Amino acid sequence: MDILIESQYLPSVAYFTLLVHSEQVWIEAHESFEKQTYRNRCEILGANNIQRLSVPLYLANSGLPIQKMRIDHRQKWVNNHWRSIQSAYGKAPFFDYYSDYIHQELFKPSETIFELNQRLLTLCLKMLGLQNKLNFTEKYDLTPAKDIFDYRSVIHPKKETEQLAWFRPETYYQVFGKDFVPNMSILDLLFCMGPDSLVVLKKSGVF
Repeated sequence: MDILIESQYLPSVAYFTLLVHSEQVWIEAHESFEKQTYRNRCEILGANNIQRLSVPLYLANSGLPIQKMRIDHRQKWVNNHWRSIQSAYGKAPFFDYYSDYIHQELFKPSETIFELNQRLLTLCLKMLGLQNKLNFTEKYDLTPAKDIFDYRSVIHPKKETEQLAWFRPETYYQVFGKDFVPNMSILDLLFCMGPDSLVVLKKSGVF
């Protein structure tokens, strides 16, 4: 299937489950930025349960197009995010295998959140061994073409994972906690499961 989905920061397992089960992926490049979504935040699993990492932006309330949403580098968010990632996954089985690549992309200068998100998405796809063709919308359409499934804003912090009828999260080893916590950032899966991450994603989708 072909899907349309928004740009997200280090997206969740559910996001990549959609990508694994898709032939072509369209990234929404012309929407107005929406606050309090995964467009500039992600969730990781640390010693004190779920930790939310947010990328600070200039004029986040302005409704500017996402491609023009500039990152506020006055705040030391990159260092804070990396320390949190190290703390959460430093002892994960595959942290040393992937961490240098993630570190390099995070610390590479990025002017906009859209640019940062796409670089990280491309890197994560490569680490997963996925070869999805990524396309970018040329304009904003409220309703996409009939052969494209619209998943924009379906994966949302205010929506429970159980609401995603197509997502049946496969459990896997996690560093912290006795109970499995589904739908963390793809970092959680990669650092914990390494090359087996793709198997988990394939088993997590019901289409």
